[in-house]
Amino acid sequence: MPSKEPIGLAVIGAGYWGPNLVRTAQATPALRLEWLCDLNEDRARSVLGPYTTVRTTDSYQNVLDDPAVRAVAIATPAATHFDLVRAALEAGKHVLVEKPLTPTVHESAKLVDLALRSGLVLMCDHTYCYTPAVRKIRELIHGGEIGEIQFVDSVRINLGLVQPDVDVLWDLAPHDLSILEHVLPDGVTMDSVAAHGSDPIDAGRMCMAHLSVWLSTGVMAHVHVNWLSPTKIRTTVIGGSRRTIVWDDLNPVQRIAVYDRGIDLAPAGSLDAAERHQALISYRVGDVLVPALPEREALREVMTEFAGAIGEGRQALTDGGSGLRVVALLEAASRSAAAGGRRVPVTGDELPEELPPKHLPDKHASENHAAEDHASENKENA
Repeated sequence: MPSKEPIGLAVIGAGYWGPNLVRTAQATPALRLEWLCDLNEDRARSVLGPYTTVRTTDSYQNVLDDPAVRAVAIATPAATHFDLVRAALEAGKHVLVEKPLTPTVHESAKLVDLALRSGLVLMCDHTYCYTPAVRKIRELIHGGEIGEIQFVDSVRINLGLVQPDVDVLWDLAPHDLSILEHVLPDGVTMDSVAAHGSDPIDAGRMCMAHLSVWLSTGVMAHVHVNWLSPTKIRTTVIGGSRRTIVWDDLNPVQRIAVYDRGIDLAPAGSLDAAERHQALISYRVGDVLVPALPEREALREVMTEFAGAIGEGRQALTDGGSGLRVVALLEAASRSAAAGGRRVPVTGDELPEELPPKHLPDKHASENHAAEDHASENKENA
């Protein structure tokens, strides 16, 4: 039976993203925010304001020792994720962590395995997967509305903050890769990548990059990410054999348009000898459908999914396995860029042989509660 009591939650990190987690956690009935933890406790207090019952601390151990805390949401630099997530899992806490899961496949695989063996929820905050637009795109693709995917072209550029610890691929491309991982048809995987990048401002890391991803079907997806563009563009085009989806995330009036336009191939056998010299291609121009999308805040949906996975004893929609696959793609992309853009395979040694099932066995749920009871008896963030 799912628990009716709110799940005690601590947010770790009061910097850029932490306040958003605090706000949406407090607006989620299934969660009860207990702590906000940050190395700078004054910053944590300023996020919460003067009228709050939520406690602040600069000690991560204080959070892990509190039996009222069943889960933590981690919004700290990527380099700190492995130690913080591992400590939480070992303390019997469920974990929601910002992207990327960790900076390496090796560390991510360790965390996925630890969560599975502990019967705990490890969830990645791939926020875009919870937007109404991406959910509609997944529905259209999985429902066969666009036919077989023929190409993907995604642009995510703006005049953004040059990150001190990661390059533009690790900062922006996780969004596009997690979306692709989420919407691709069952059985279609991202098998190899090639990346080119540049640093025209001498920041010491790539500030713009082009990433090509080959799907298991032979189709190529392309992702362009850039911190240096004076204009902000968030557009993805997914072309299918029947229809094409255009997603403009900055257009609130028409975020998604489905075009019944494309190319039809005439089978050679249907043409007589006199026609064979002509192209076997005909162009199709049809209607444009603009689906109505509900107005829901994606991060609220993330928090609801996190609480639901914990309460129902199942893996989250964007679970640790999803985060691990994205990290594997990013790691391969980094190797490709360092090697001048050569094509690098992602399958094989990149991923462990077994990823966690979407539903945890009942025995894992009971083991989880036992671990939490034991914790009740008995690295900070940036």
